[in-house]
Amino acid sequence: MNYIANTPAQQREMLDVCGAPSIESLFDPIPKDLRTSSLNLPEGRSEFEVLEYFRRVAGRNTGPLTLFLGGGVYDHYIPAAVDALAGRSEFFTAYTPYQPEVSQGTLQAIYEYQSSICRLTGMEVSNASLYDGGTALCEACQMAIQATGRKRIVMDGGINPVYRTMVRTYTANLSIGLEEIPASVDQDSRPQLMAAVHDDTAAVILQNPSFFGVIDDHSDIVAACHAKGALVIQSVYPIAMSVCKTPGEMGVDIVTGEGQSLGIPLSFGGPYLGFMATTRALVRKMPGRLVGRTLDRNGKEAFVLTLQAREQHIRREKATSNICTNQALCALRAHIYMALMGASGLREVAELCIAKTRYAMQRLRQIPGVEVATNRPVFNEFTIILPVDASELVNKLIERGIAPGLPLGRFYPGMDRML
Repeated sequence: MNYIANTPAQQREMLDVCGAPSIESLFDPIPKDLRTSSLNLPEGRSEFEVLEYFRRVAGRNTGPLTLFLGGGVYDHYIPAAVDALAGRSEFFTAYTPYQPEVSQGTLQAIYEYQSSICRLTGMEVSNASLYDGGTALCEACQMAIQATGRKRIVMDGGINPVYRTMVRTYTANLSIGLEEIPASVDQDSRPQLMAAVHDDTAAVILQNPSFFGVIDDHSDIVAACHAKGALVIQSVYPIAMSVCKTPGEMGVDIVTGEGQSLGIPLSFGGPYLGFMATTRALVRKMPGRLVGRTLDRNGKEAFVLTLQAREQHIRREKATSNICTNQALCALRAHIYMALMGASGLREVAELCIAKTRYAMQRLRQIPGVEVATNRPVFNEFTIILPVDASELVNKLIERGIAPGLPLGRFYPGMDRML
């Protein structure tokens, strides 16, 4: 049977019905000489501690690599309840809920997901999800162009290089000017960034934390861009939003990100979850499904797909995007994860990430020849400079069962010794 926890108030209510003063008193009819004084068991452990125990036992076998990889997807702990709830037959479907009269449960879950994303990012409106973080960023570029009527995008150097490639692909045949600021691990790109913003700029793309893990407050950049009529798109790491200044607090116009870290396993690269949030002023330009809450003709609360005239299945030639589905099941997992963790739980996860990052930096600094590339605040990952080629070191460590960070030379010329 399913386990349902009882609150102290519920326990008290049940004891009152039984006429017992305490749970212990229920065992009074059993003679004391027949009772077991103790079970000789260790103290209870949390789900995470039990899982770690069995991982250590299983680790005696030849197992998977010890992972230190990052770069956009992360191996965070996922509570077992996420799998149990997301795998229920009521939710486990690829069906898009076009018929609200038979889809209220699914629509309500998506609506609650949207609300969770808004709370996390500090924005006003969220859609029902997009394919992944990269496509969400590309959709945001098209959204900004439609909203401003301008044809030029400026992209900061701290953007995930995979996302940069995707944006280039999306904009290549759309008569859109794309200016990329050179990547730098430690230098502030503000002067170059602001020099690139002109009266024809539709949007500036930022990332927080950056691909190199650096945390920044972009409020001044946002204000300067708005002064020139440009929108600001920020790609974010959702776990970091529980401890960092939110995009909404910075005045950002469109927020996108990869939601994989919110209860979705790595799964060899997917499926993942792209999220997008924006302001009320831009909601009619936002791509993808949008679930709204209303009242039916009987005055009861109901959930529906709203503002559908934006979408290609209604008016293909005037649609804001050609996306015709979403990642509803992954979005459900993300919502279950956020609901289980709560604000305090998400903050605790973020603080653990910060503590472990600091510890790793401290230990790596003790290795002769290894240098941490920045003294700026970082979250979850950071860049080190090695005395040897990073790719060679990665290959040797993999032979020893360790998958270290990404060699930056794969993405950036001149960074062959950076990891």
